[in-house]
Amino acid sequence: MTKVAGLIPARFSSNRLPGKVLVPILGKPMIQRVYERVLQAEVLDVILVGTDDERVAEVVRGFGGRVVLTSPEHPSGTDRLAEMVQRPDSGVADADIVVNIQADQPFMDPRMIEEAVRPLLDDPDLPMATLRRPISRPGDLEDPAVVKVVVDHQGDALYFSRSRIPNPCTDVPHPVFKHVGLYVYRRDFLIRLSELRPTLLERVESLEQLRVLEHGHKIRVVETQTDDHEFGGFSVDTREDLTRAESMLRERGLD
Repeated sequence: MTKVAGLIPARFSSNRLPGKVLVPILGKPMIQRVYERVLQAEVLDVILVGTDDERVAEVVRGFGGRVVLTSPEHPSGTDRLAEMVQRPDSGVADADIVVNIQADQPFMDPRMIEEAVRPLLDDPDLPMATLRRPISRPGDLEDPAVVKVVVDHQGDALYFSRSRIPNPCTDVPHPVFKHVGLYVYRRDFLIRLSELRPTLLERVESLEQLRVLEHGHKIRVVETQTDDHEFGGFSVDTREDLTRAESMLRERGLD
């Protein structure tokens, strides 16, 4: 039977909001809100937080979550995940499929996790999958913080960019898709990916997923059918984001 693990890399430091994974959102630490949302994803067999700080670990244990302490030297969340799945004491070393869940997205829709995992359950040859959704706000088209993606006829990624893609040179109607940063990997592929050196396009765009494409591997990109994208995909990076997060909870009666 295929074992699917939901892993939440949660380092304490953050350039814009230090210790943000522990910052309360209406009285509940952000990492707890992430964990509780992920618990609703029925496709996951186990959920584990990986952190470099005992303060985060203590909070996770306090609300009954599973956590392991990882090296503080990891340059990315991918490297932290790779350590977690290779640790005999982690409880996820035998996982077949690994879901990388962002610790700063406290309202992740659990249905999105199921959408991203499904391709790897259906196709044993796929190494990795992620999500996309149509861009609806005009300002997002030129915003470099909004990563765009284009795919082929099979739904596999052709390219990711901070620039607008495709860039219209004609008046042919076409959608532009935002990349939703939820990643699913086969365990062995995740380990292999963590051992590859950063590539040129990855460094130019500052997008780690381009390393996968530059090495010739596929990424299946599923168009999410979930609604309320503003809420489900909301990320907290600043104090202003925290204020907005609390407002969204109140607006939806979820406080």
